[in-house]
Amino acid sequence: METPRPSLAAVVATLVGVALLAALVLAIPDLRGAFEAAVRGDTAEVRSRVDSLGLAGPLLILALALVHTVVFYPAEIVDAAAGFAYGFFPALALMMVGWLASGFICWAVGRSVARPLLDRWFGGERFERVEARIERGGATLLLAARLLPILPFSLVSYAAGAARVPAWRFAWTTLLGYLPITALAVYFGTRLEGLSLTDPLVLGSAAVLLALLASGHWIMRRGTTGAAG
Repeated sequence: METPRPSLAAVVATLVGVALLAALVLAIPDLRGAFEAAVRGDTAEVRSRVDSLGLAGPLLILALALVHTVVFYPAEIVDAAAGFAYGFFPALALMMVGWLASGFICWAVGRSVARPLLDRWFGGERFERVEARIERGGATLLLAARLLPILPFSLVSYAAGAARVPAWRFAWTTLLGYLPITALAVYFGTRLEGLSLTDPLVLGSAAVLLALLASGHWIMRRGTTGAAG
């Protein structure tokens, strides 16, 4: 089956959106500094900038989540910074809103621009592999993909859009599948001041993370094998 070509309007809208995000990062010093720190993996610098902004801090957090649509920095850095600044439940709610909004932008671009541009953007073989798994595995594979942090959040969202995953299925699998990883990262952020590797809660969180990784890997393999058979 021939891959549908994206319309010129969709391509232009995507490129304009990327340009606007870049301009936003360059124009706002605090956002630019936080973004650069996130790319470097400097959690302390990100949380320092977020904490110093007061009421504007949540807007910075949401902006960083939107920037993640085009730059795949470790999302857990922003999660931890939010947890440090706002506490567990407010930060968790803020991050889930941010990641869902970021995911839907990627999903919409995936649906409208389709695969040709995305193949060139991310590399055809890599993107097609993720897209094919999502097409075969349905909701189960979407959930598993969210449990595996080695699969970039935005890449999975782009592939879901290109694979024509319905909006409602995309929304609930993103919220349910990404909640455990986000909650763990936010929780670690709340413990950054007095983090101890011997803390039972920290050890328990690490065990949960390993269990999630194993579960996601098992579901991914089982879902792909089952769909192929």
